[in-house]
Amino acid sequence: MSRIDAKFDQLKAEGKKAFVSYVMAGDPDFDTSLEIVRGLPAAGVDIIELGLPFTDPMADGVTIQLAGQRALKGGMTLKRTLEMVREFRKNDDTTPIVLMGYYNPIYSHGVPAFLQDARAAGIDGLIVVDLPPEEDEELCIPAQAAGLNFIRLATPTTDDRRLPKVMQNTSGFVYYVSITGITGAAAAEAGDVAPEVARIKKATDLPIVVGFGIRTPETSRAIAAVADGAVVGSAIVGRIADGHSPAQVLDFVTGLADGAHSA
Repeated sequence: MSRIDAKFDQLKAEGKKAFVSYVMAGDPDFDTSLEIVRGLPAAGVDIIELGLPFTDPMADGVTIQLAGQRALKGGMTLKRTLEMVREFRKNDDTTPIVLMGYYNPIYSHGVPAFLQDARAAGIDGLIVVDLPPEEDEELCIPAQAAGLNFIRLATPTTDDRRLPKVMQNTSGFVYYVSITGITGAAAAEAGDVAPEVARIKKATDLPIVVGFGIRTPETSRAIAAVADGAVVGSAIVGRIADGHSPAQVLDFVTGLADGAHSA
């Protein structure tokens, strides 16, 4: 059982929904980023999504694109990102970490070496948004063989014909994208999300967490109420970009987590 599986079992036993937070590794710099990541569990975060900086992101809005550029400018690399995870694991061996990014840095590192290094560092799962199910032999299946969950995205355009293919080798949880578009582009609406979550649940027994367009504790609560959890990224990353201190960022995260947990 992975840390992700264990976390969802724990939350289910407690009658709580999951709160998942996204931050870009190395934004605005390595030390500040590590301080924020270390503080996320105490702020109520159940699962950490750690962004892997990349020069050409396709699913990210301006806020996360700029975070990636700041991280890259500061010298953040795949190896440095895994180093950050190793530092985090010195004090926390239970909070799941999902590495979210694009395939190019992984391919450049070499898939077997990456999987070995990611597992050793303490990564629990991967979200690689530019590898469709048709390419599962490339990374998904080797990742699962190495003990890493491979988490797939479902979207409003994933119809009933496509959905079984998307669910085929997914593990850990399903990430439902609440809007059509990039991160931070629009507000999530629980009324729109609820029937989609119900539809996806017919195709999988995995937990379904919903992200994109969640910026407030109220929306976090509303979305978590119709799913198994809520994900917030751009709203957190935006506060880092605005120069908020780690303590201020973590206070904001606490409110979002409290919203999801009260659903």
